[in-house]
Amino acid sequence: MPVPILKQGSYLIASIQSALSDNEVLELRDALVEQVGTLRARGIVIDVAGLDVIDSFVARSLQTISLTARLRGAETVIVGIQPDVAMAMVHFQLNFEPLRTALDLEEGLALLDAGPD
Repeated sequence: MPVPILKQGSYLIASIQSALSDNEVLELRDALVEQVGTLRARGIVIDVAGLDVIDSFVARSLQTISLTARLRGAETVIVGIQPDVAMAMVHFQLNFEPLRTALDLEEGLALLDAGPD
């Protein structure tokens, strides 16, 4: 798997370091959802700082991870969205609902510690 998934306490942290193929995005989705149950994780932080583009497929996949993880008892936070990527997402009206976002890993973990919205 090209994206390492680390466990820190009761949270999973996936750090995407470079662009992923559609198959790699699906593998990440499946691995995260499986590990939520296996490791009894309460939250997921997905660091997308390594992505220069978040297209509609990646955005939908992140939504699917969030919704599926929530059904399994874990919240998801996306961190590290680059300024240019954020501006492009707004320009193309990509919907990130119900995803929660934070600036970086530290803020993402604090958001998970604070609990769901």
